[in-house]
Amino acid sequence: MNIKNNIQKIRQNLPEGCELVAVSKTKSAALIQEAYDAGQRHFGENKVQELVPKHEALPKDICWHMIGHLQSNKVKYIVPFVHLIHAIDSERLLSEVDKQAGKVGRTVSCLLQVHIATEESKFGFSIEELTAFVASTQLETFKNIRIEGLMGMASLTEDSAQVTREFGTLRKAFEDLRGQSLPPNVTMKILSMGMSGDYSLAVAEGSTMVRVGSAIFGDRN
Repeated sequence: MNIKNNIQKIRQNLPEGCELVAVSKTKSAALIQEAYDAGQRHFGENKVQELVPKHEALPKDICWHMIGHLQSNKVKYIVPFVHLIHAIDSERLLSEVDKQAGKVGRTVSCLLQVHIATEESKFGFSIEELTAFVASTQLETFKNIRIEGLMGMASLTEDSAQVTREFGTLRKAFEDLRGQSLPPNVTMKILSMGMSGDYSLAVAEGSTMVRVGSAIFGDRN
């Protein structure tokens, strides 16, 4: 396995402007450093207890992405440094991010997670909930967060047509919101969808950020 070659191969398949987030969950600091040395700067973790020590041990110009389900009681540990929180799946969580960010004097960038998959285990706003939430005045009350776009995960299935449909649903929601008058702290710039197994389908549907782990680092232990 050659991490540098893997990164270069993936980048060659991404359109200009599509950000590659290397999913480094369960991977050692040494492997992350290897990817860093190959020019990678955006890394994604899904557990706060893994993210914090990696942030402390590795170069400080790394842009850390929190990509997993985030519990409200863990928010305070990552707001001082996190680059982007992908999985904002409730108003309650967003409120906690806003509160903790205010305590450290930061404005934290976030994505709203939208439920597009068939699996009930996936988190996120429904399309209807998303539309209502963005249209409400509630978002304007948060002074220490910035909503930069949407994130969604497709169903875990071999049916590429279904995955494409689900990504298309998210892209349409993204484009619909971009066409609306949005609160000052909401900018629809990022559409984060696509992982190792389906990022090519996501890119074809307009993804501007893909989260790739095993195709860079190999299968997880």
